[in-house]
Amino acid sequence: MWWRKYLQRKRRWASLAVVLAAAGITAGCWEPLYGSRPSVSAESVQDKFAAVEVRPISAPQGTPTQRVAVAVFNAVQFDLHNGGAAGPAAYRLTINVGSSQFTAVLNPTSGRPDAQIEVVDASFQLTEIATGKNVVSDRATAHVDYDVPGSQQRFAAQRARRDAEDRAVQVVAGAIRNRLASYFVAGT
Repeated sequence: MWWRKYLQRKRRWASLAVVLAAAGITAGCWEPLYGSRPSVSAESVQDKFAAVEVRPISAPQGTPTQRVAVAVFNAVQFDLHNGGAAGPAAYRLTINVGSSQFTAVLNPTSGRPDAQIEVVDASFQLTEIATGKNVVSDRATAHVDYDVPGSQQRFAAQRARRDAEDRAVQVVAGAIRNRLASYFVAGT
């Protein structure tokens, strides 16, 4: 019976050794995406983000799309520059934004919508300023649903739509940031 405890103890040490060996082998493969690496002189993703100039997004004046365009610009600007000023520009980011909504559920009694979906669609291009070459062209789309309260609460319906737009803008801005990070890390 004493040998069972001996084998269990030996297995524990063996499994601990395997885990530590696997951690040691893969330790050199991991690197922070947004942080800086003090031991390497290469620029971090955050340094590359600081070198991106975000162009103002044009949209028709006085439309809901203009509000969404301004919100996308602000969100992307904040995501790339952490709320600070951009550095010297090496890249130019051009974004085109469109927004729409459609009804998902109709109330059969009143014929009014009970649930709607807000769609924010952004196509973007990252251009290297030195060469004028488009290095990234992609599209980001967000579909966000929201409930429409009864017909007596029209201001609540407007606020629900606004909140859905804001959530969709954050999703689109995050998708743009992640796509640019992918390009800066992997070059694809």
